[in-house]
Amino acid sequence: MGGKNPTIVLRDADLDTAVECTLNAAFYSTGQRCTATSRAIVEGAVVGPFLDRLVERTKALRIGDPRDPATQLGPAIDATQLETTLRYLDIGAREGARLVCGGERLTEGPHGRGHFLRPAIFRGVDPRSRLAQEEVFGPLLAVIEVEDFDQAVETANAVRFGLSASICTKDLGRALEYVQRAEAGVIMVNLPSAGIEYQIPFGGVKDSSSGPREQGPAAVEFYTETRTVYVKY
Repeated sequence: MGGKNPTIVLRDADLDTAVECTLNAAFYSTGQRCTATSRAIVEGAVVGPFLDRLVERTKALRIGDPRDPATQLGPAIDATQLETTLRYLDIGAREGARLVCGGERLTEGPHGRGHFLRPAIFRGVDPRSRLAQEEVFGPLLAVIEVEDFDQAVETANAVRFGLSASICTKDLGRALEYVQRAEAGVIMVNLPSAGIEYQIPFGGVKDSSSGPREQGPAAVEFYTETRTVYVKY
C-alpha cells in the first residue's frame, strides 16, 4: 500500500480549504500514512498565496508528545524513519528544490526523548526528481508548480504508485473529469487525501496494490480464496 499521493490545487480553489486539506494529509500522523499527501501540485497562478498560507499554518503546528491533547504533530515512529526523512531532505536540496519551511530536528527539552522533526515544505520540485517520485513516509511535502489542469493531471499520474489522490477546485466538471482520469484507488474532492472511512472499500492501483479491496462489503472478496473444481463422473 505504498503511495506518493498528490493533492492538486487549481486556480479556482478555495485556498483556505486547499491549505487545510494539504496540511491535514501531509503532516497529521507525522506524514506516516500510506494515503498521506506528499506532493502538492499547484497551478502557477495561485502557488504564491497558497504557499504563504500553508507555510504560516505549518509553522503554527504544535509538536510534542502525542498523548497530550494539545499536540498536533508527534514524532517519527523510530530512529530509522527519522533518518529516512532527513535523508530525503538532503536529496531534495541536492536536486535543486528550495526548502521554504521546517526540516530542523528537535532535540531540546521534551523533544529530546523522541524522534521529532519540524514538518518540511520544498518548493520548485522537479516532477521527475526522487523527491517527487519516491515515498518518504514522513512530514515532508514537495510542491510542484504546473501551468494548467491537464499538466496537473499528467503530473499527478506520472508516478509508479496509485493509492489516493485529492483535488481542490470549485469546478465540479473539472473535479469529475479528474475522478475519471486519476490513476488512484481513492479520490477526494476538496477533502484530504488521507481521510478514509472503514465501511467503504479501500485499495489502490499500479504499485499501490491491486485486485480485491479491503474494508466494507469488498472485504468478503478480499478474504475469500476462490477454488475451481472439475469432477468427471
